[in-house]
Amino acid sequence: MFFVSAVNAQIKDSIQVKIALDTMSLVQRLDSSFIKTKDYPRSTDPVDSLQAGQDKPPFLIQIERSMLDSLLRPYYNIQIDTNSEGELSSKILITPKYRMSVDPNTSDTSYVPIPKSIDYFSTMKTYGIDTIGFSKAVELVSINRTKRASDPVWWKHKNSIALDLNEVTFVNWNAGGSNSVSGLFKVQFSRIYEKIYTLWRNEISARYGLNQQQDKGLIKTDDEIRLSSTFGYRKDTVSNWYFSAQFNFRTQFTKGYKNPDDDDPISAFFAPAYVHLGIGTQYNLKPELFSIYFAPVTLKSTYVFNDQLSEEGAFGVVPGENSRHELGLLIQTKWEKEIFKNVAMVNDLDLYTDYINDFGNIDLDWVLSFQFKINKLFQANFRSHLIYDNDIKIKETNAEGVVETLGARLQLKQQLGIGIIYNF
Repeated sequence: MFFVSAVNAQIKDSIQVKIALDTMSLVQRLDSSFIKTKDYPRSTDPVDSLQAGQDKPPFLIQIERSMLDSLLRPYYNIQIDTNSEGELSSKILITPKYRMSVDPNTSDTSYVPIPKSIDYFSTMKTYGIDTIGFSKAVELVSINRTKRASDPVWWKHKNSIALDLNEVTFVNWNAGGSNSVSGLFKVQFSRIYEKIYTLWRNEISARYGLNQQQDKGLIKTDDEIRLSSTFGYRKDTVSNWYFSAQFNFRTQFTKGYKNPDDDDPISAFFAPAYVHLGIGTQYNLKPELFSIYFAPVTLKSTYVFNDQLSEEGAFGVVPGENSRHELGLLIQTKWEKEIFKNVAMVNDLDLYTDYINDFGNIDLDWVLSFQFKINKLFQANFRSHLIYDNDIKIKETNAEGVVETLGARLQLKQQLGIGIIYNF
């Protein structure tokens, strides 16, 4: 660090500096264009001699400020204190920015920046907050959450309960007739799971109808329980073909009689009961609500859990047995369509043939129904049910009163009614 004194340091163009004699060798090598010494006498001030570090009085030289800055600023920090000795004199403090270091092995010289001084004491600052006041009391309110996007719905539910009524009354009716009241109760539940590659359709339905006539008594007009489950999987989202497996079950609630006065039933609960279990493929055309199921491997089981009917060998079972099993081909189609406004059609067709017994002899189960919507609660219905099963033999009583077992016949049932329906 150099510590020298300067005279007239506030002159903008140059600085007058008192410098020791032993540094004159350095001064003499400088360009005389910016350092002038001949016009200035030596200083005889003893204080100046001490500040120069020697007994010899220093020289008084004049150095241009711009040159001093260009030579020293890159390597030294220059501080000028103009108030140290008054207005006409000052002190210049020159501090080096780098420290020289010599490698003892290679004798290479390097310059390392001198770190700045660190102040280990700092002023502690404290912070405070004024008291906040509210003009009204803070109340807890509830916030209703709004969903910007709904979660996907993979399950679809469909439930319906319906009651159809029909009543005919005659009073002094010249054309004749018999008073009657009939009712039909229907329930249907469906659960459909559809997610990308998977389609799982489950349906259960039940029907039970009664008719009360004035002369013939109570007669059953409809009795059916159906349960079906179809599971399908497809390889991509473009194809409408599914690899499918299906389970079907069908039976009835109570005993059935050919005539109201008969004592011997022709059917009963689980007599018969039909079960189809098979694997195959299904084509599902969702926009048209059309599907076709083709199962080349289908097991059909017929159960007769009524001793009297089992002994008679009803519904194709061996007399005395309770079940019959077949292996064959099953084709099912289902089509739902709104053909007119408020007029919907449902077409269900089942075709089955056995590989082992009478291959090519087709069992038929065809249900065609129309719903005529009146409003949300009332609708009219027309239903046609056609059945042909080679295992169901028709029995008739001949003129001599003997019951004869005939061959299979085409069975047909039609119903037309109006009633109340509730969907949920």
